[in-house]
Amino acid sequence: MSLQERLKPKFWEEGNLAETRHRHMFNFPRIWKKTVLITAGVALIPLILLAIVDYQVTQSSVESENLLRTSRLVSNTRRRVSFFLFERRSALDFIIHDNSFESLMDSKRLAAILEHLKKTIGGFSDLGVIDAKGIQRTYVGPYPSKDIDYSKQEWFREVRDWGMYVSDVFMGYRNFPHLVIAVKHDLADGSFYVLRASLSIEQFNDLFSQLEVGGKGDAFIINGEGILQTPSLYNGNVLEKIHIPVPMYSERTQVLETLGTDDEPILVGYAYIQETPFILMVIKQKNELMGSWYDTRMKLVGFLIASITTIIVVILCVVTYLVSSLYMADQKRMIALHHAEHSDKMASVGRLAAGVAHEINNPLAIINEKAGLIKDIFTFKKEYKEDQKLRETVESIISSVERCGTITKRLLNFARHVDMNIQLLRPHEVIREVLGFLNKEANYRSIQVALDVDEDIPPFESDKGKLQQIFLNLLTNAFSALDDGGLLNIAVKRKNTHFVCATFADDGCGIPRADLERIFEPFFTTRAKEGGTGLGLSITYGLVQELGGKIEVQSEIGKGTTFTVTLPLRYSD
Repeated sequence: MSLQERLKPKFWEEGNLAETRHRHMFNFPRIWKKTVLITAGVALIPLILLAIVDYQVTQSSVESENLLRTSRLVSNTRRRVSFFLFERRSALDFIIHDNSFESLMDSKRLAAILEHLKKTIGGFSDLGVIDAKGIQRTYVGPYPSKDIDYSKQEWFREVRDWGMYVSDVFMGYRNFPHLVIAVKHDLADGSFYVLRASLSIEQFNDLFSQLEVGGKGDAFIINGEGILQTPSLYNGNVLEKIHIPVPMYSERTQVLETLGTDDEPILVGYAYIQETPFILMVIKQKNELMGSWYDTRMKLVGFLIASITTIIVVILCVVTYLVSSLYMADQKRMIALHHAEHSDKMASVGRLAAGVAHEINNPLAIINEKAGLIKDIFTFKKEYKEDQKLRETVESIISSVERCGTITKRLLNFARHVDMNIQLLRPHEVIREVLGFLNKEANYRSIQVALDVDEDIPPFESDKGKLQQIFLNLLTNAFSALDDGGLLNIAVKRKNTHFVCATFADDGCGIPRADLERIFEPFFTTRAKEGGTGLGLSITYGLVQELGGKIEVQSEIGKGTTFTVTLPLRYSD
């Protein structure tokens, strides 16, 4: 038997009973399904809805926290970059206002100022003074670049018009990445000059090397054309163009979600640095940022699945138990009703048999009396006395009357045992009485019945009516399984000093192994289409239990079935 068949509750076979006459019984499989669905719905739907809402709220909270952290990082870094540039531009403003144009034209004085800037602020590579015509008049630094004409360059026109200029990072004459800050100062004669300083990006880059971006993040600066102004971990080197589109201008820090070059979701935080061509960008891998949430999510999903599984298992077990209890209660009710119906029917049959027997006995007595009188008359008259045929006819009438008397006596005995009647009896004698009712069928179908009885079986107290019903049910069941010409062996043996066994072995069709475990269940029958109710063996089982005994069955397909009834030698109520 498979595990599924072992776990399947008994009421699940209720569909098979629909073929029998017990259609008024409840549809227990349907009750089970509806109860499971309703209970599971009431228990699981709120749990699942709560889990979904909590999942979405928690995910949204984590995502919002990541956006907020990215925005805070971009804002703080923008302030640091802005301060870095503002500090150096303010230093140039101070130098212009603290020194005259003539003093700045002195190379030694300008060199001393540059050296002081390197020691105090840092980042300065050189200093140059450019007059109003764009000619660099004085220069101090590692590269000789005096008398260079900047008048036609864009930066000079911009500083002339706006008074201040911060350049992109570029290679220039020096052939190394740097940026330029230039400050204009107006003279009293209406002319002006420009103090120009070159800044190394090494100190500029140090600002980003100290950042803790997280999430496999990257922080860098680009210009308006998407050219890197500082090195990037994943997007290229200085002066290379990034593959991410340049974000739209915004006065405030912005964070947005988009797809990277590998189609993975990324968080892009950016901020335009005022009065500079620079755009600060911070890029983080969203999957890395959400990694801890993904781990937690898997644990939550696992916990939810385990909870749902546990709830479903508990619901299935509880509902199965309750419906099984309801099923067993209904079965007991049906058995009680059928027992009452059967007992009433047997009582009615007994009363009918007693009435029929009494009604038949009266004419039988008359027939027997008249036949005896005829026999006596034949004895006195010589012509009849010597007529052999007449004498045999009279003897046949008397014999038939005696046979009818035996039958009516058996019916009267059967009627008397319908109610509880404890008496001393021998089981084989009860079996012979029951066989008397089936002799006609046995002869008609050529069924051979062999009875083997131990001689040392003493009389014992029991209910003869119940024994008759037990043996009648077993014999009827055996006759149903036998083909015409079959064999039924009945043996009554003493098991020990306390028990006696009655065995009914037929060589009929046999019972499938799968049905053997259910053969004594109420309403289980393999002959539903033939009118079987499934109550005969169930009632027999109950009667044997009432008598303090037990009943066992062994069967094999094609070889027959053996029922063994074990009864105590002393009946105990």
